[in-house]
Amino acid sequence: MTIELRVMPAERFAAWLEESRRGYEQSRIESGESTEVAAQKARAGFAASFPDGQIAPGQLVYDVVALDGNGASTVVGYLWISQTGDRADAWWVSDIEIHEDYRGKGYGRAAMQLAEGAAAKQGAATLGLNVFGYNTVAHDLYESLGYETVSTQMRKPVGQ
Repeated sequence: MTIELRVMPAERFAAWLEESRRGYEQSRIESGESTEVAAQKARAGFAASFPDGQIAPGQLVYDVVALDGNGASTVVGYLWISQTGDRADAWWVSDIEIHEDYRGKGYGRAAMQLAEGAAAKQGAATLGLNVFGYNTVAHDLYESLGYETVSTQMRKPVGQ
């Protein structure tokens, strides 16, 4: 299996942007936020990273591409990494998704390893990420790649 990251072509970017925003909003809802709050936070976050639907400096969006032995390529997912905050050397995996038909085949692991190299080329000293609590498969993958937990939020419903 050979995997590479390719800058997402402009003709696919707008559709990806909407798909990624909707996915992020849904993850916030699944983590307990109201529909209204999740939508507002998703819109605000994406507007900051992609003002007027354009890629802002410090944002890199890639297709995750699988190559077969004959030179044919298949887009199996996407990856978005970004520079965070005031530190030019602190980068973040803002979103990664391997399309459902390709999950469990090592593409996510390979994409994350390529993300490290892509971030390093931008001057990153660290690459961080958030994992929603319900996403145990992703958590296990990131832990197996050497990511360490640096913060944990916990919540319990009460008064019901």
